[in-house]
Amino acid sequence: MTSDEASKGDGLPLTDASVEKMPGHWLLARLGKRVLRPGGLALTRALLESLDIGTDDTVVEFAPGLGCTARMILARNPHRYLGVDRSAAATEWSRHHLPDRPNVSFVTGKAEETQLPVGCASVVLGEAMLSMQTPAGKMRILTEAFRLLRPGGRYGIHELSLVPDNLETEIRDEICTALSSVVHVGVRPLTTSDWCALLQESGFQIHQVGHAPMGLLRPGRLIRDEGLLPAVRLVKNVLANAPARRRVLAMRRAFSRYQDHIGAVFVVAQKDGA
Repeated sequence: MTSDEASKGDGLPLTDASVEKMPGHWLLARLGKRVLRPGGLALTRALLESLDIGTDDTVVEFAPGLGCTARMILARNPHRYLGVDRSAAATEWSRHHLPDRPNVSFVTGKAEETQLPVGCASVVLGEAMLSMQTPAGKMRILTEAFRLLRPGGRYGIHELSLVPDNLETEIRDEICTALSSVVHVGVRPLTTSDWCALLQESGFQIHQVGHAPMGLLRPGRLIRDEGLLPAVRLVKNVLANAPARRRVLAMRRAFSRYQDHIGAVFVVAQKDGA
């Protein structure tokens, strides 16, 4: 695959940015990676188990991305599913590639300002998105999730985490700077205790917390998440494209360098009133 092919992709809802400039998660998607969550499919499954989505639930998912989690949600046959993405191209891609059902819809909107009605959902979730927000941006999204949920509703997140909880500020800042420089997006993860505190500050009660290693580019995780043949194709695409290879290796080095202090966490919280 040439550099031009990597930047144009295969119809994915991405910008026309060059390989050197596009955000790291979109670069990986262009190269063939479909599971882009820090804790992989296993932590997403644990999140969905904790959310306990059933046939009576109306689910709002922020930033569905390539629809991996959306398909897992729809397998649980919720009453309604609504995906919200700030990119019109991503919304259109979802409409064409995810199940076409009367109770499934996608809208273009900001996670912090969806324009959806108050109390329209029993479940809200978002993955790998809050970690890329400023402190104010995180709070705005959590506030919107709280607004969308009816009393007793559940909110789930799956994000990068910093470990341990008492990690020194200097190391935190170093990690954020290093990850942001290779991913080309601002990366601002929190410790588990800080994620929970932020949710509580937004009015939620913590229901369940789970953890996993952040093994996004580790061979074993690639095979478990993507499958053997797709993982092999992904590696071939990386090796065949010099600019992409440089960026992927830079990301992998940064993840490896800080592997003792980077993890993945899911938190399920509840809006009071059950």
